[in-house]
Amino acid sequence: MSARNYVVNGCNAAAVGLDEATAAMGTADLVWVHLDGNDPKSHDWLNAQGLPNIVVNALVATETRPRTDLVENGAILNMRGPDLEATSFPDMLASVRIWATHGRIISLTMRDLLALETLDEDIMAGKILDPGDLVCVLATAITAELDPDVAELGDVLDDCEEMFDAQNAFTMRRTIARTRAKAIAYRRFVAPQRQALEKLARIEAEWLTDDDRAHLGEAADRAARMAEELEQIRERSALMHEQLTDLRAELIDTRSLVISVVALVFLPLTFLTGLLGMNVDGIPYAHEPWAFAAVCGVSAALAIGVAAYFIRAKWFR
Repeated sequence: MSARNYVVNGCNAAAVGLDEATAAMGTADLVWVHLDGNDPKSHDWLNAQGLPNIVVNALVATETRPRTDLVENGAILNMRGPDLEATSFPDMLASVRIWATHGRIISLTMRDLLALETLDEDIMAGKILDPGDLVCVLATAITAELDPDVAELGDVLDDCEEMFDAQNAFTMRRTIARTRAKAIAYRRFVAPQRQALEKLARIEAEWLTDDDRAHLGEAADRAARMAEELEQIRERSALMHEQLTDLRAELIDTRSLVISVVALVFLPLTFLTGLLGMNVDGIPYAHEPWAFAAVCGVSAALAIGVAAYFIRAKWFR
């Protein structure tokens, strides 16, 4: 995981080492220290900064969910977003833990988020001047990168609805199940992320401007829309799964009916041939040359009669 430590003064930003970033805290307009949560040295550095225990514990927690908490003059913010290797981990979205206060941002991740690349570009371009700018850009980037993934889930269901038939039932069931599982995994974090961004926009902090609050509100609205879309995807998936189950059951019933009708057609024939095939004396016309043809004719007549009955009874409709 790449290190990200920046010192910002006005529109000038520079990537620096961890020691230099630590020394610049309190003097620069903005110091952003991004730590690798898998590196034990990151924990040692956090413990040496004199941060409140609740902040340190929130940054290094193993399991997190999106939230915002006001602590002293800063805020703890946890968010979830797509990463470079999302399919290799049980959690579909990687977490970023942030401690934001006046002139300083400390963030920590276990996996690199795609949104961090956007932060790198904007901070070096002089677009990020204070902690509020950084948090807003990160929240906006996360929602922007997650939006196409959510839209893709809806497109998958649209494709399934277009080719909805019994022939594709098995493949569709697997596709719908994967889509529903992914939607549930996304919604688990997207819904509380909306609440976290809304809460952050409402807190009283001098490092958050009205413009920052507006951008946070916009990101929260986008997260709310994605949460609603994910809920619709989950419901649509469940409905399509039920329809596929009904379709398969109807197909099995139809095939069972055909088999039953065929069996009923041959049932009297089986009785007749079994009766005449007994190896006992007294079977009528056993030695007549026309007996075999007569038995075949009677059998054919019985078969046609039984089949005609079922056709007239509309059993095949």
